[in-house]
Amino acid sequence: MQRQIESFSAAETRALGEQCGKEAAAGEVYALTGDLGVGKTVFSQGFAAGLGIRGPVNSPTFTILQIYEGGRLPFYHMDAYRLEDEDEFEAIGGCEYLDGDGVCLIEWSDRIRGLLPRGTVTVEIRKDLSRGTDYRLITLSREEA
Repeated sequence: MQRQIESFSAAETRALGEQCGKEAAAGEVYALTGDLGVGKTVFSQGFAAGLGIRGPVNSPTFTILQIYEGGRLPFYHMDAYRLEDEDEFEAIGGCEYLDGDGVCLIEWSDRIRGLLPRGTVTVEIRKDLSRGTDYRLITLSREEA
């Protein structure tokens, strides 16, 4: 499965995240990739809203993991940006959430690519400044389980 979506604003990126959150199932993993400032956290905020999570959702860059409950599924929001390697992710117990009872969304997931389970949904967000400062090309793909 692969599809590409063009986003022309942060609101559109958030809305796509919200749609994905509404469709997410327990045990799924979403792996976000993209440069700084492309909208990974905006997508994540929409994703949380789609799960029915109320309240602020921030990037867990410094905490590595934020757990949100109160939606239709537990939401495990992770950020691997500050991790040295996959061993550090395992050491902090990150793998326990990859097959949990909720849905896991990982920003900077390329840093732990080798640990991601089959069936992970990859969300790649890319800018194209020739199309405008708010333009994003978002590619959703799922490796077959």
